[in-house]
Amino acid sequence: MHFGLSEEQDMIISTVREFVETEIYPHEAEVERTGEVRPELAEAIKQKCLDIGFYASNFPEEVGGGGLSHLDFALVERELGRGSMALTHFFGRPQNILMACKGDQIERYLTPAVKGERMDALAMTEPGAGSDVRGMTCSAKRDGGDWVLNGSKHFISGADHADFIIVFVATGEDDTPRGPKKRITTFLVDRGTPGFTIRDGYKSVSHRGYKNMILEFDDCRLPDAQVLGEVDGGFEVMNEWLYATRITVATMAVGRARRCFDMGLAYAAERKQFGQAIGKFQGISFQLADMITEIDAADWLTLAAAWRLDQGLPANREIASAKLYASEMLARVTDATLQIYGGMGLMDDFPIERFWRDARVERIWDGTSEIQRHIISRDLLRPLGA
Repeated sequence: MHFGLSEEQDMIISTVREFVETEIYPHEAEVERTGEVRPELAEAIKQKCLDIGFYASNFPEEVGGGGLSHLDFALVERELGRGSMALTHFFGRPQNILMACKGDQIERYLTPAVKGERMDALAMTEPGAGSDVRGMTCSAKRDGGDWVLNGSKHFISGADHADFIIVFVATGEDDTPRGPKKRITTFLVDRGTPGFTIRDGYKSVSHRGYKNMILEFDDCRLPDAQVLGEVDGGFEVMNEWLYATRITVATMAVGRARRCFDMGLAYAAERKQFGQAIGKFQGISFQLADMITEIDAADWLTLAAAWRLDQGLPANREIASAKLYASEMLARVTDATLQIYGGMGLMDDFPIERFWRDARVERIWDGTSEIQRHIISRDLLRPLGA
């Protein structure tokens, strides 16, 4: 791995950072205040992303995407992490699981998603099945030549704007020595399909405007053409494509931490107490030293994991380490920055309290810290027979 960035990578970083600073930052206060992204603003961000050629940059060129490598795309997401997720959501990055589309699905779902004509969302979590994916009760059963879906999903991000949802449901059960084991199938479900409802979810203190939705299926009938991948092959689809979501969390955590740190550093240099800048006091300066060291460490962990994917090397443990460390690093950095700001850090005059609130969910979604530690430890111990 070469530790420097190419001229092209520097251009990617500067282009996306400028986009975030000019198209995202000015609207953050409005979204924070209203909890909404105006439809015309969402469309404007999407169009500007299309105009600069970065829409679907995570997809191969042969399907109309930008063809960025995992490492290059990690740089894009790192810069997007500096901005409000409610707004950067419209900097189009369709779910790469759509690469599993075949036949007519390519023209109905993959191609329109890459072109920005249709937006998608991913639905896996249920009230009784968060980290325990096999605990899902939302199911699909055969009825004639169709599938009939029943059940619900919750905490579904992006579903309020989605034209279709990629849904994982149980389609059977096998008896194993360790007990019953659910078979999972992935379906493509269009908004407006009879028996399918999308409604508002819970009010969250994190990432205002980036809503979580509840999906309900009541005898929702789907033909075989809506199956993504193979019947009962949902886990294979997950394993092949969904690793990217954990890298996304890690890279965006690094970007947000750098923005937070930059504000803390500037404040420590400007704020005067006892006749001098507070950054001259060891209690503050040592916090700054710890913060930048942790941010750099998380950055390198994340970029190294993306690089391993580009090299075709095993990366599951490395991705888990990056997601674990970066998300927990962000919590420490936002808390330390708030401490540097003192009481003003909790006021909405500054975005520090928002960064602090937003950071909490990063240790939960896309696999909790505990799940990441389990992945890492099993990767280490399994070869030893333990």
